[in-house]
Amino acid sequence: MNLIPDINRKLRLIGVLILVASLTGCLYWLRLYQVYLQLNQFDENFSISTEQNFTLHFNHPLLQDSDFIDLARLYPTENNPDKNGRQWRYWFRKVDTHGKVIIPEIKFYSELSFNEDKKLVAWTFSSLFLAMTPPKFLEISLRSIAGANIDKENKQLKANTDLIGKINAPLPKQTQIIAQLGAPLEIKDEPEQEVYVYHFLLDSPRIESGYESNALNEVKLSFDKKTHELFNMAGNFAGLKISIDYRKFLESSQK
Repeated sequence: MNLIPDINRKLRLIGVLILVASLTGCLYWLRLYQVYLQLNQFDENFSISTEQNFTLHFNHPLLQDSDFIDLARLYPTENNPDKNGRQWRYWFRKVDTHGKVIIPEIKFYSELSFNEDKKLVAWTFSSLFLAMTPPKFLEISLRSIAGANIDKENKQLKANTDLIGKINAPLPKQTQIIAQLGAPLEIKDEPEQEVYVYHFLLDSPRIESGYESNALNEVKLSFDKKTHELFNMAGNFAGLKISIDYRKFLESSQK
């Protein structure tokens, strides 16, 4: 048996990985890419629970706590120990045009759970976030990242919804959103839609110099003028840009 070709392939792979790490200057991009590859076997590598909030469980943890600081240069609102490691919680509070917190408070959180090795084992989104991104749509949008096109220049993933099955789920109504989020800061009136603009400020004890803008999160919710249903959510959460067109995930009979 000739093992030389196999050894050569492995050596080339190691060389590529070392090159990627040296070019980026950070290994976190390599770990992010490994998680992206894990999404191709979603049910093997991840699980989801939706008892109260929405939690994505990482069955084979790769990301480290330092990766999230490297990505956005923002520190969590709360950093607490638990029986298995630590929990980071990021609180986002609704603010006015001047960046002042609106009273009574309207807020949501994103929580990261790390094991004793400082690796991410669970990512939780609170109920108010789910008002903008219902659980079924959040799950299918995560699944759609598998096979997504990688935009290296802008460091973005563009999901391919043709590779996944469609779902049968109701879209949130305009009245439901207002009941939970309150009035928007601005309403953009367009021919076939209304875009509600909200601002949420991350309560962070420390923000590295030059990254202050990452703390202010502008969320745009697009409603169909005829049905008054929410069909698109776009926002920037702690440096993580998200844009979801819910209609792409719906069965043809619902579109």
